[in-house]
Amino acid sequence: MELIFRDDPYCKSCAATVTRADAEGIRLDRTVFYVMGGGQMGDTGVLRLADGGTIRIVDTRKGADHEDALHIPEEGAALPAPGTKVTVEIDWERRYRLMRMHTCLHLLCAIVTGDVTGGQISDGKGRLDFNLPDTRLDKDHITAELNRLIAEDHPVTQRWIADDELAAQPQLVRTMSVKPPTGAGRVRLLEVAGVDLQPCGGTHVRATGEIGPVQVRKIENKGKQNRRVNIVFAG
Repeated sequence: MELIFRDDPYCKSCAATVTRADAEGIRLDRTVFYVMGGGQMGDTGVLRLADGGTIRIVDTRKGADHEDALHIPEEGAALPAPGTKVTVEIDWERRYRLMRMHTCLHLLCAIVTGDVTGGQISDGKGRLDFNLPDTRLDKDHITAELNRLIAEDHPVTQRWIADDELAAQPQLVRTMSVKPPTGAGRVRLLEVAGVDLQPCGGTHVRATGEIGPVQVRKIENKGKQNRRVNIVFAG
């Protein structure tokens, strides 16, 4: 399956062919729908049929492997037959909010230096959990630093490195709970120029200025070591 979102997160639609449809979901030969993973929610949207009908997609999940996407139709939807031609369209406004928040969490990683133990990117909000025993975090300071990095409009780019290159640079991996997928021969790196560099398979904006103003809503203690930083869009 061709996962178009990996190389072009701004692509909103594509033509595709149904390869399989069953109780698991609908598989296509190519898709712009992001597959839930790495803390980011799967995309929603529609499949448009040649006769003008639509199939509403309420989630996108991982299939048998990292190259497989299952488009989950709304309950009761009629499944298309294999070979059916469709136009695949994501809910772009929702996706763009997820892209902005996911990129913002990379900035948070640059401000808070502890290892990441968990995280979630939702529509309009996000959080990261850090392994920070005996550390106090200042909500106002983090908010100010996030908005400074956003206003500086740092370019955001991606590139691929080989599995063995990543193995030789373990410091690039910040997440303790979710490890980057290896075994396919290469891993994607996400770089916020001069700010952050780490493996990530999510969707992101082209520059930090697109994120817009944010604020740290609250910081929670989750056990003796975990500190949870919750972020929301301010505007």
